[in-house]
Order: sequence, then structure tokens, then C-alpha cells
Amino acid sequence: MAKKNAFYAQSGGVTAVINASACGLIETARKHKDVIGKVYAGRNGIIGALTEDLIDTGKDTAKAIAALRHTPSGAFGSCRFKMKSLEENRLQYERLIEVFKAHNIGYFFYNGGGDSADTCLKVSQLSEKMGYPIQAIHVPKTVDNDLPITDNCPGFGSVAKYIAVSTLEATFDVASMAKTSTKVFVLEVMGRHAGWIAAAGALASTKDAEQPIVILFPEVIFNKEKFLARVDALVKQFGYCTVVVSEGVMSADGKFLADQGLKDAFGHAQLGGVAPVVANIVREGLGLKYHWGVADYLQRAARHIASKSDVDQAYAMGKAAVEFALKGHNSVMPTIERVSNKPYKWKVGMASLNKVANVEKMMPKNFITKDGFGITEKCREYLAPLIKGEDYPPYKDGLPQYVRLKNVAVPKKLGEFKL
Repeated sequence: MAKKNAFYAQSGGVTAVINASACGLIETARKHKDVIGKVYAGRNGIIGALTEDLIDTGKDTAKAIAALRHTPSGAFGSCRFKMKSLEENRLQYERLIEVFKAHNIGYFFYNGGGDSADTCLKVSQLSEKMGYPIQAIHVPKTVDNDLPITDNCPGFGSVAKYIAVSTLEATFDVASMAKTSTKVFVLEVMGRHAGWIAAAGALASTKDAEQPIVILFPEVIFNKEKFLARVDALVKQFGYCTVVVSEGVMSADGKFLADQGLKDAFGHAQLGGVAPVVANIVREGLGLKYHWGVADYLQRAARHIASKSDVDQAYAMGKAAVEFALKGHNSVMPTIERVSNKPYKWKVGMASLNKVANVEKMMPKNFITKDGFGITEKCREYLAPLIKGEDYPPYKDGLPQYVRLKNVAVPKKLGEFKL
């Protein structure tokens, strides 16, 4: 097998553990120097490949690469850049192949969600047509947990842990103030179409320590009257309650409660701001004093409280991606296969990208209670193992010690390319 270089890039919203996947991938590639030459990273995701803005990861020490495992965000920069179809913009894909040829790149690893899987699939297809074979492997990542086939997605377990812990702590806070002040706290979490993150908030309530928590899922059409009745009942029973609302909650007319008429880089509705909308409904409908908060970047950046199982799985996905490539696999994605719940066991599997790209995995109906405001025991059994275990980063003077790589640029060999 002729030695080829590898290209790795991070895409979409970053997570607390996407760098752990990068760590697993780079460390594994370095063990196979007889087959894989250099590992280049795209500066700011796929944009780095299109503009030939490559990073030589070989310029960073083994210690620095190892530190990626406990460092949040995207070490090489990410992007929200959806490549169009081959028919709409063939030039972009041809440019990728041109850059790969110029730098002797034979392995393409794209670390991201559904849109990234689609890009990876298209690169694989075009490389065959252009006579320059590229082994394209998608490395799963998304806090939304909405990729199909894989049991769960790296990044989700840690954000789920953060939301579960935050919901529990905030509920304790509001409980202490409820007699004379705030009675309802509303926490807004990520999740455009799938309510996995919101569901994690329900883990804060257990049989041993029940907490008054209402979950608003994107999968359940928002009914104001039923919602107010549920909040009213909990406040009368406990004196307070916490509402965890997904940013993607929709009303009966098919519109997002938080839709402000804006679009993001992928053409999706720009969401955010559903918490004050829901809080205002509580104020107008029940006259209760409230507070609201938005987890936003905090939920996906919180490496200090990452789930150990999530870190382990993220690393394993990066490692498996390289191993799959070395075995000759192409247009595939490593997956997490659950073996058992008690004890929790999992193994690495593999999925074809034509079954992953552009497919969203919603929460099953039997994961949501019949009233639409909570999770079932089946859902709890699924979620609980994903948030277990702690994997704290090293601390110094009270702060976690995260790494910033050198990110040394690779000399360009081609002309400029306009996006």
C-alpha cells in the first residue's frame, strides 16, 4: 500500500469531546507511519480544504495531542458551511480533489453531524468518478444525538450530563426561593427537531428524590392549556417547578415558538429565545414569578463536567475511523453499539454513509410519557449510562488546563479559490 497523507476536519457546532475524537484519530494514525504519512487538519473545517488552508498536526508534540482528550471545543476550528449538491456546485468538490492531489491525501476524515456525513459521502462518490480514490470516513459528532444507526452520538452524553446536573441544581435553587419569590424556572436547551437534550433534564428527578420538572419536546406539539395546567398542578403540589424547553418546540401551526424569521448558514431557522416566550406564557397564564436561563454554548463547552463514557466513546470513534480506513473501508462511519444496560457495555460498529446522510433520529414515542411532559422508564434506561462517570481535566490554580495547539500552516501549492 502506497503511503498517503490524511486530512481531518471538524464541522458544525463543537462539543466538549470532539477533540477527544481528534486525539484518538491522530494518535492512531501516528502508530501507522508506514502507511499514513502526515495528518493534515483543515483550518475551520471543510473551508480549510477548499481554501488550501491546511494545518500540519505533526508540528505538535505527542503530549499536546494527548491533551486534546481533555480539551473542549474544536482545536482546529470548525465551520457551518454546507456544501451544495454535486449538480449545483461541482467546482467545490473538484477543488477538494485538486487539493488532495496536490498534498498526496488519500484519507478524508470528517468529524461532524448529518450534513458532514452527506459531504463525506459526496466526496467519496466524486473521487471515484475523477479517478483519484479517496477513502472517506465520517467520524460521528453531535450534541443533538440525532444521527441514525449509532446508539448515541459522541458529544451528547456530556451535554446530557451538564443539563441533568444544571436542572437538578437550579431546581434546588428555585425551591429555596419559592415561598416569597421565584416559583418557576425555565431552562432553554439545544435541540432543533430532536428532544434528546431536553429529555436529559428529566434525569434530575428520581424515584428516591422526585423533582417537579416539566419537559417540552420538539416531538410534542406545544399545547398552552395543557402546559399551564401541568405547571399549575406542580406548583400547587411542590410550591415550585422547573421547565426544560428545547429550542425546537413547535406550536400547532407548525412554527417554532422561538422562530425570529432569521436563517443560519445551513438555511435552517435561527432559533434561540424560546425560554422567555415560555416564561411569559407562565406569567400571563398563571401570574407566577419566574426566572429563565439559556444553556447555549455552556452546555456543549462544559468539559469540566464531561461524561466519562462520552469521552471514551469519542476517542474510540476517532481511533476506529483510522482503523477502518487501513482495512480498506470507504464511505462509512464508525458507530456505537449498545451491548447491555446493566452493566452498561458497548462496542464499535460500522454504518454505510448512504444510510446515515440526511437522516435524523428523533426520540421514539415510547420514550416520552403519555402526557408529553416527561420521560418513560425505557428512556431513562437509555439515557442513564450515557452520563455516568467523571473524566476531569487536570487543574492548576483552580482552572482546568486546556491545550492550544501550534496549528502550523502547510505551504500552499495551488492558486486561490473563492467560496
